[in-house]
Amino acid sequence: MFSRKEFLELYTKGDLFELGHLAQEAKEKIHGNKYYYTINRHINYTNICVLDCKFCGYHKKLKEKGAYTLSIEEILTTLSQEYSLREVHIVGGLNPAFPYDYYVNLIKEVKKANPGIRIRAFTCVEIDFLSKISKKPVEEVLLELKEAGLNALPGGGAEVFSERVRKALYPAKISPERWIEITKIAHRLGLQSNATLLFGHIETEEEIIDHLLKLREIQEETKGFSAFVPLPFLPEHTKLSHLKGPSAQKILKTVALSRLILDNFPHIKAYWVFMGIGLAQVALLFGADHIHGTVIEEKISEAMKGEPVTKLPPEEIEHLIREIGGEPVLI
Repeated sequence: MFSRKEFLELYTKGDLFELGHLAQEAKEKIHGNKYYYTINRHINYTNICVLDCKFCGYHKKLKEKGAYTLSIEEILTTLSQEYSLREVHIVGGLNPAFPYDYYVNLIKEVKKANPGIRIRAFTCVEIDFLSKISKKPVEEVLLELKEAGLNALPGGGAEVFSERVRKALYPAKISPERWIEITKIAHRLGLQSNATLLFGHIETEEEIIDHLLKLREIQEETKGFSAFVPLPFLPEHTKLSHLKGPSAQKILKTVALSRLILDNFPHIKAYWVFMGIGLAQVALLFGADHIHGTVIEEKISEAMKGEPVTKLPPEEIEHLIREIGGEPVLI
């Protein structure tokens, strides 16, 4: 493995294709010619949130125009319209009007109606919020959700492990230390999770590398991360709309760097919802091995892009993979 200094040199001054070649070699050692996807549905149960993060174009205040909440019945109806789902991905804002029971009952009812489905729900930020509103320790909250049917956590809310960035862009959100603490508790309880990085805003290359090295360190300890998801910042419709967001080269370099540093992570995702389908396909040649899934609907990126996210059918995903000479694997 390279040193921190060498990773920084590769990332900032290294040739894009050389970095991509190294990452693709690393990917092939783990997965060969296989590329993964799942049939999933995203549920964003509310856009009402108390945090007001500057990078987010999704959140609304209570009673603000465009604010919404979904009842458990509405969510169950939505899921009943989809067939062959392997996973449901449930995240939302921190809505002060929701009681704690809503979250536990949501998981319970989704699992009851869809016993074979994998439920990946609630970021560490949401878990911290549930701990506060219920006045219960994080461990107890996670155990209750697990008993209700929760299988795993998504990786959102980490953004970038930098107190400087947190204070500037999302001061009301939990600290990196708290995110890590909750993640470790979840892993100890047998709940796997993804990890993310939001990049292309005001973070530095050094902060990106430190974020990845910290994730690698956590994985060495817990073995609880199933995938890493690099998220390119989408500036439009946010308080940071004056920023450009990351270039295609920056995105591909970040994907490649992720595969090299996170050699103990099973999967690196090319999240097409944020990257765009074309660039996500290219990212599969730069160290990524997982193109996420069908998604069907994703309101967070819709709000930030100002355009709807349409379903990516399984046959189209498989075509994208075969087009680059890969073997599609449904998981």
